Amino acid sequence: MTVSAGSPQTGDEAIKILLTGSSGTIGTALFEKLSPFYQVTGVDIKPNAWNQCLNDITVNTDLRDAEDLTCLPTDSDLVIHFAANARVYELVENPDLAMDNMTMTYNVLEHMRKNGMKNIIFASSRETYGNIMKDRAINEEMVRLDNCESPYAATKMAAEAMIHAYNKAYDMDFVILRFSNVYGRYDDSDRVIPVWIRELLKRRDITVYGQEKSLDFTYIDDTIDGIVKVIDTFERVKGNALNIACGQETSLLWVAEKLTELLGADNNMRVTESRRGEVWKFEADISKARKLLGYEPKVNIEEGLKRTVEWYKDYYSLKAANHLEISTRAGF
Repeated sequence: MTVSAGSPQTGDEAIKILLTGSSGTIGTALFEKLSPFYQVTGVDIKPNAWNQCLNDITVNTDLRDAEDLTCLPTDSDLVIHFAANARVYELVENPDLAMDNMTMTYNVLEHMRKNGMKNIIFASSRETYGNIMKDRAINEEMVRLDNCESPYAATKMAAEAMIHAYNKAYDMDFVILRFSNVYGRYDDSDRVIPVWIRELLKRRDITVYGQEKSLDFTYIDDTIDGIVKVIDTFERVKGNALNIACGQETSLLWVAEKLTELLGADNNMRVTESRRGEVWKFEADISKARKLLGYEPKVNIEEGLKRTVEWYKDYYSLKAANHLEISTRAGF
């Protein structure tokens, strides 16, 4: 398979991509980036709330049910598998969500195997590294089972193992991407940055889970750039796991203080212990992605937070305006 995002492709020449989790944060941004250049079919259990145009080329189905995959394309040149329950602490509280992740990945791999589809990019996570007590950046060779901190991390490790197995048993080619704290637009979840922005805008107090927590935050555009580079070079880089991250750790407390400053808020900040199952220290070694992809993150945390705050301010202003217009029309 040869792919390139250099120019639009149409008709029989267009590379066919199946993108699961296409209504999520990374999925939406990647879908928008790829759709002018490839024949992309999105897959998600829910419609896309951010870009209504993408719903015209999205299949809404439940990947936990193997029968529901029969409605998906069977001739994709590349599958990008992002669909997952991705909130670490939610899976600590409800491990059934972790089982869902493993079921979805198995069903996607089986759909590929049964239909002769041979290429997959899988969204893994820095959670697979756990809390490695090292005073240096963490490289791709440092995943260990006994460092697994949570059911979520276990699902990513299990999925990586299954993908390696399908490579050996069924000649399925892969690239595994380990993301780290992706932030930016298209996220109204309970991830820490959108939660804090919502709370600060409402002048509510915020909670920092872990005074010493320091993580590698990656701006959405840098993440998308890394994924596109993998698509462009898939034949050359297949068989690798790659850290797609910023390559610099930042204190969670600093992020909270910076968001408070950017939003001009005077909320109280409560600092408590890190929650069970959460990684509290991580900095990615991105030298392998630099070497193989020419990947280089361009947006540092300070600039990324500025862009993120501006996007959310515009988003919530638009939501408020639309709600007012609807309410007025309805005579409320």
